[in-house]
Amino acid sequence: MAKECSSTTCDKSSCEGCPSRQNEKPDFSAPLNKDSKIGHVIGIISGKGGVGKSFVTASLANKMAAAGFKTGILDADITGPSIPRMYGVNTAAVGNDEGIFPDVTENGIKVMSMNLLLPTEDTPVVWRGPVLANMVKQFWTDVIWGDLDYLFVDMPPGTGDVPLTVFQSLPVEGVVIVTSPQDLVQMIVTKAYKMAEMMNIPVIGIIENQSYIKCPDCQKEIRIFGNSHVEETAMNLRVPLLAKMPLDADMAALADSGSFAKVDNTYIDAAAAMLPKA
Repeated sequence: MAKECSSTTCDKSSCEGCPSRQNEKPDFSAPLNKDSKIGHVIGIISGKGGVGKSFVTASLANKMAAAGFKTGILDADITGPSIPRMYGVNTAAVGNDEGIFPDVTENGIKVMSMNLLLPTEDTPVVWRGPVLANMVKQFWTDVIWGDLDYLFVDMPPGTGDVPLTVFQSLPVEGVVIVTSPQDLVQMIVTKAYKMAEMMNIPVIGIIENQSYIKCPDCQKEIRIFGNSHVEETAMNLRVPLLAKMPLDADMAALADSGSFAKVDNTYIDAAAAMLPKA
């Protein structure tokens, strides 16, 4: 625990720069790579895994790229990256003395992920939290992103070291919370919301994934996880509910085959319209 300054132990000059002086908060912001210029940084977060956070990240990136914006994805899920596989991107990242170059998807989205730095895509990353967090910071400082209108940050689930580093080190302009309809939804969404609130990051809205499936014969909506309570949660938190997405076998197949660049996810049109504009 840091010691409080005392007039008997230090003078004015020795207190300069002390974080406890006048309750000043330390600045953890990391400098962007000098050969990069990024307009908007948007975080995609969730309170738990398996809710389709990467699916939403890639869907929003596709939507903005199709609209003519220069778009990138920073895959901050270091131990469980899925973005490269979804796009069929498997070329090892290369670099020079100035930094590392991101790979580019079929539809022109720049991607940086831990999987592009590993010998094989199934090589595990067995690192402790601080090392994981530092790698994410390097994806900001050492990657030559060039000129981007939007950079989407696909974060790992939870409220641990990596999300904290992203919020403190990157100029995140807003976050989208992704969830699913299970009964735990209110607690999970609220945890993610409160972390963003603690870090003074605006919440753009909530997207519920896996809301239902459509019967292929009669098109009836079947709620396999039961009735959703996300509307109530969004109302209580006073944030917009941006979308309720079904389980879509066609889009899932494109992701599994590495062809996600072909996906036009119309369910998130309202979410894309809510993103900050230039």
